[in-house]
Amino acid sequence: MPEPVDLQRDLQVLEIELRKLEIEYNQFFAGRLPRPPVESRKRVEQLVKRLDRSHIANYGDRFRFTTLQSRYAMFTELWERGLRTREEGRGGGFGAAPKRDESAPAADPKNRVLHVAAFGNPGSDADKLRELYDRLSEARKSVGEAPVPFSRFSELVNDQVGRLRQKGSAEVAFRVAVKDGKVSFTAKGVKGGA
Repeated sequence: MPEPVDLQRDLQVLEIELRKLEIEYNQFFAGRLPRPPVESRKRVEQLVKRLDRSHIANYGDRFRFTTLQSRYAMFTELWERGLRTREEGRGGGFGAAPKRDESAPAADPKNRVLHVAAFGNPGSDADKLRELYDRLSEARKSVGEAPVPFSRFSELVNDQVGRLRQKGSAEVAFRVAVKDGKVSFTAKGVKGGA
């Protein structure tokens, strides 16, 4: 049985590592990383398995771990779907970033995924919401569109999360992309479960 201090530290490490892994996958699907972050994913998976095998007596810690475990499972499903889409050569989804081929002409800069983020409750993760807003604002500026006020953007994200959660989605994935020189901001419900 892990000590409460060690358990708290492990849960904090898991939360940080999961956030880093999410960022690395976002970079991979946006074309900034050449390969999926397999090593980081193994590290997170080992930590999840180790904590899952241990007895967590405190209900608050158990809830926190179960939430992180569900989030990891949801992300794993999302990433696998994106990788499968990319391998099959189909457009759309999070696997839409083109494969790099030295002999082929450069990828069309008008069509690219810039950022992906998932929320269960946007109010509890202000940093991630701000990063999503910043990426959307940068994308809009790059194509000559005016940025949306943060308050309006925050309301939109909260409305979409609320609407899709009522339809049974554990979390909602938002994607900022540029298609044919126009900014695309989409929300998609993701089923979760540990």
